[in-house]
Amino acid sequence: MDNKLYYEDIDEVIKNAKEQGVSKFLIPGASFDDLPQAIKLSEKYNEVYFAVGIHPYDIEQYDEKVLEKYISHPKCIAVGECGLDYFRLPEDEEDKKKNIKKQKEVFISQIIFAKKVKKPLIIHIREASQDAKKILEDYDAKEVGGVLHCYNADENLLCLSKHNFYFGIGGVVTFKNAKKLLLVLDKIPKDRLLIETDAPYLTPHPFRGKRNEPLYTKYIVEKISKILNLSSNEIEDITNKNAYKLFKQFSTKN
Repeated sequence: MDNKLYYEDIDEVIKNAKEQGVSKFLIPGASFDDLPQAIKLSEKYNEVYFAVGIHPYDIEQYDEKVLEKYISHPKCIAVGECGLDYFRLPEDEEDKKKNIKKQKEVFISQIIFAKKVKKPLIIHIREASQDAKKILEDYDAKEVGGVLHCYNADENLLCLSKHNFYFGIGGVVTFKNAKKLLLVLDKIPKDRLLIETDAPYLTPHPFRGKRNEPLYTKYIVEKISKILNLSSNEIEDITNKNAYKLFKQFSTKN
């Protein structure tokens, strides 16, 4: 999908989401190439915030000086999306080892940076749960906490709820093949649940295959409410309070 398609109607996307009750938007950092657009949106809309960080797929871009440049912006409220992703490693064994080593180094650097600036982390973990968990524990990431973005339903990561981490639940929970997530959902402490989109990806049913948008979070809420036997209003209340607790700058006027 062309990146232009993501953003050409962004004003309409935000308007539609607000009409459905979405009151805050957080644009995670993944590549430094996206930062100018995120900053522009955050300065245009009071409700929009952004994070700065490097996704595991873009580690060659990593430069802490860029993080330092943007972290002091009043709408920059988190560090990430950072973490480990072993899903698309090089086939060559030596290249694979080098890539994993580099991913770990960049991940650790962003944890240390987040602790220095006292901002929460947005964590990406894919097929790397054991290594990611060890790094988060070894480098005392609980000092700032954060969210496990698109939580991968690995029960071994549930202990991170005691380390000041939240669990981001997105459109996957509505998929027919999301059995693992459905089984583990009620094991997540309710005061650690968050709702997210991963837009433009992981669009919830019944819109799967189309571009994701924040307004579709209501379908995630509905699915979670059925699984946990709570009303949609209760899930909204719980996850909103959790979001404000983690991202404290949501509560400040900019």
